[in-house]
Amino acid sequence: MDLGLSGKKAIITGSTRGIGRAIANLLADEGVDLGICARNQEEVDSAVADLKAKGVNVTGAVVDVADKDSYQAWIASAAEALGGIDIFVPNVSAGGGAMGDEGWQNNFNVDLLGTTRGIEAAMPYLEKSDAGSIVVISSTAGVETFMGPQPYNAIKAALVVHAKQLSQALAPSGIRVNCVSPGPVYIEGGAWEFIKANMTDLYEATLNDIPRGSFGTAEEVANAVAFLASPAASLITGVNLVADGGFTKRVQL
Repeated sequence: MDLGLSGKKAIITGSTRGIGRAIANLLADEGVDLGICARNQEEVDSAVADLKAKGVNVTGAVVDVADKDSYQAWIASAAEALGGIDIFVPNVSAGGGAMGDEGWQNNFNVDLLGTTRGIEAAMPYLEKSDAGSIVVISSTAGVETFMGPQPYNAIKAALVVHAKQLSQALAPSGIRVNCVSPGPVYIEGGAWEFIKANMTDLYEATLNDIPRGSFGTAEEVANAVAFLASPAASLITGVNLVADGGFTKRVQL
């Protein structure tokens, strides 16, 4: 199936490791020019070199999405370097587990404002695209009770609501907005590797609660993102695509 992605321009935040990097790898394989960012210069340089080797144009920078002015300025400069934006994927996250005011502030600044400010900066370019698409990365922690009450869960739920409402507002402009909500994803150096090593009971209980019997991979999440971002999904907007191997038990009507 031809996704129709070749020649498109995409901006992906938090894209040197994990799910963000898997998305960047797949889009580059599909012929998409990329703007990527992360917090570590060495990782950015390495990722840019690897992605350019796939034959696409890539620009990268060290960016803190919690710094509104520099973040939005980077999106504008990346768009100019690429010649526009067709796809925006706000992927970066402060992660789960933190509680108290600091936890709320971090998830609000990084996950929520990192998404809304990025969309705001990308909008002038998305409006000029003939296939504008925003794919927000949420989580199954935002759609079903997971572990205990925490800022990460509530903020990820807020992203799903906001994306749905944006999809209604932006559809007349030809811009589609969707979410992908991954379930537990095992990544080397990631949260679930730490949990496996240090909280074995939690790891095993979670694994046993996934009907297919294994954690997701970053590449599997990237497949879902690439499809929703692509012209092949031209009829789809306002969807929250849960990619979890059956981990959530709710009925989605």
